[in-house]
Amino acid sequence: MPSVSTMSQFFQIHPDNPQARLIRQAVDIIRQGGVIIYPTDSAYALGCHIGDKQALQRIRQIRRLDDDHNFSLVCRDLSDLGIYAKVSNSAYRLLKAATPGPYTFVLQATKEVPRRLVNPKRKTIGLRVPDNGICRALLSELGEPIMSSSLILPGQEEPLTDPLEMRDLLEKQVDLIIDGGFCGLESTSVINLEEDHVVILREGGGDLALFGG
Repeated sequence: MPSVSTMSQFFQIHPDNPQARLIRQAVDIIRQGGVIIYPTDSAYALGCHIGDKQALQRIRQIRRLDDDHNFSLVCRDLSDLGIYAKVSNSAYRLLKAATPGPYTFVLQATKEVPRRLVNPKRKTIGLRVPDNGICRALLSELGEPIMSSSLILPGQEEPLTDPLEMRDLLEKQVDLIIDGGFCGLESTSVINLEEDHVVILREGGGDLALFGG
């Protein structure tokens, strides 16, 4: 299992044509319990295996998060999303129009979601289907969602954007940093679809006109 005391690996992966060998190595690190930094379509994120409690705790420590923080499941497509969330017909139509894209959708979680990832009061989970080539390649190779949190360090309001700075700050705390170039700075828009009507919880990236916003 990866150790927090060793130096992280650093992969430069092409954003449009991700190298298959590096993608496979990155997924092996996730499966072995590693914590990775990887690009999405809104900003860089911290990620780990959905079932790994220890890796999740390491992400909490890096970001100094409390137990109430809502993590997101980053999914490859809507079929993944349907496994982990209860999706009505009307919500599905919206999701189909908006994915892939820079949105986080809050939905009722199914029993497939580990309890520690679910909002304890509302039984909800945030789900993403990002439009990023490296992210899609990782998810395709992994075959299941990546448990994720935005790469925002304690005391900061904006996510880190420079992979070299990430290496300077975090190389002893994560197992892999993927340099996929600049992928944006704006947070996702957060859309609540759990009650079968749309509530925009946070305005960020993407076209909110899809949701009447």
